[in-house]
Amino acid sequence: MALMINDGCTACDACKPVCPNEAISVGDLIYVIDPARCTECVGAEDEPQCKLVCPADCIEQHPDFVETPEELQAKYESLHA
Repeated sequence: MALMINDGCTACDACKPVCPNEAISVGDLIYVIDPARCTECVGAEDEPQCKLVCPADCIEQHPDFVETPEELQAKYESLHA
């Protein structure tokens, strides 16, 4: 599953620099995660780094993008080929 940032985002910029896939960017009001680039850090880390550093605890599962760990690994490998 890709992750998403909810309206609790304070735009603190803690998440963007830790994303190994450059999936996080500045949106209109809050930061956004590109589901095509988000692998929940599968392939790079043991757990999503953005969730670890988010002081607002506003990063959650994206209900529209359900993926298996194998699919996330394949996505990571295609992004870093």
